[in-house]
Amino acid sequence: MAYSSDTAKTSRGFVPPQNEEERRLMRRVEELCRVSQERGIPRYTGFLSDREQILATAACHRAGFTNFRFWGGYEGAERKVLCLEPPDTWQEEPLAYLRCTAKGDSLPGHREYLGAILGLGLDRACLGDLLPDPQEPAVFYAIVSADKQSFIATELTSAGRCSVQVAFCDMLPQHLLQGPERTLKEVTIPSLRADAVLAAMMHTSRTRAAEYITAGRVEINHLPLRTAHETVYAQDIFTVRGVGRYQLVEIGGKSRKDRIFISFFQY
Repeated sequence: MAYSSDTAKTSRGFVPPQNEEERRLMRRVEELCRVSQERGIPRYTGFLSDREQILATAACHRAGFTNFRFWGGYEGAERKVLCLEPPDTWQEEPLAYLRCTAKGDSLPGHREYLGAILGLGLDRACLGDLLPDPQEPAVFYAIVSADKQSFIATELTSAGRCSVQVAFCDMLPQHLLQGPERTLKEVTIPSLRADAVLAAMMHTSRTRAAEYITAGRVEINHLPLRTAHETVYAQDIFTVRGVGRYQLVEIGGKSRKDRIFISFFQY
């Protein structure tokens, strides 16, 4: 990627809670911080999305609690547990791993496994990432809350049109520990408007990208994108309902034709 020195290196600032659900999350994290600090015991949340992790971090800072980390089972995990762990305290293992093997002609994918597990009556916070094994097409790995491991292993018997056998495992296989490989793509865009960036990532026209936005089908960092002309920033995650997810990884400099270099990948 070519660069020029006149492109500002900016990032999106903290976006405060936008609704009662997000405010409730921050209050809950602050309360967990208080309990952990006063009693000297570890406390853990369920799995959080990247937006929820941002809010949880802000809540920890507001509570003056510094001994926290996020863990999703492997480096690069998307959904992670907030771990509040005061110094010199015992630590729990908040998550567990399950190996799911499907049997049938049409093997289930991420959507089928997600629907099957949530169909057991579990909350989304009980479930972390779901990872296909590229070396074994019939196998998926599920990262789950430790206290739900046995329940899921017993009750999950099918996904999609296939029967499923679930087994406990101590950790992910070595070839999955760094997460899925993603192809980084580089393009140039006329501006950092949301419709221009989205059109480039989706390989479509700006008019079509604007239609997705107007229809309310696009989120940035799990917040609704309201206007096509909103400015976007490096590390922003676009979710297009019915299409997929993209991350704007880096904003570079400008070309001789005054177009902006960006790099991105699709999840």
